[in-house]
Amino acid sequence: MDERRGPLQAALERIGDRWSLLIIDALQDQALRFSDLSDRVSGIAPNILSSRLTRLEEEGVIVSQPYSERPPRHVYELTAAGRDLAGALRLLAHWGDRQSDDGAAIRHDLCGTPLEAHWYCVSCDRVVDQGAETEIRLL
Repeated sequence: MDERRGPLQAALERIGDRWSLLIIDALQDQALRFSDLSDRVSGIAPNILSSRLTRLEEEGVIVSQPYSERPPRHVYELTAAGRDLAGALRLLAHWGDRQSDDGAAIRHDLCGTPLEAHWYCVSCDRVVDQGAETEIRLL
C-alpha cells in the first residue's frame, strides 16, 4: 500500500461508490437474486447493478452461485469480508441515525434499548474510549 494512502482511502477505492454500499446493505440479511437486489436497491439501473456485482465479486466481497443454467441466473451473498464490511456499514447507519431529527435509532430487538458502538480490545478485555487518541492507531 502506498505510504501516502491511508486505509480508508484504500477501502473507498475498492468499493466506495454508493451503489456498492447499498448492494452490500441489501445482502446483509440474506442471499438475493438479481431481481430481488434490483427491487431492494431503489433507483439502480440494471447495467449498473450488473457492473457493481461483478466488481464486488472481483474484490471478494460477494460470491455468486448459479441457480439456473438456461437462462444463466445467480444468487448473490456476502463473503466473510463482505460481512465485515456490512458491520462497518451498520456503524455508518448508526451515525446517520444519531444525526437525524426523526429520533430513529438502531435498537436491541429484545428490549428496545438504543444500541451504542464501542471499540473493544480483546487482549485487554476492555472498551477503549474513542476520545483516547493515544490508545487507538491504524496500522
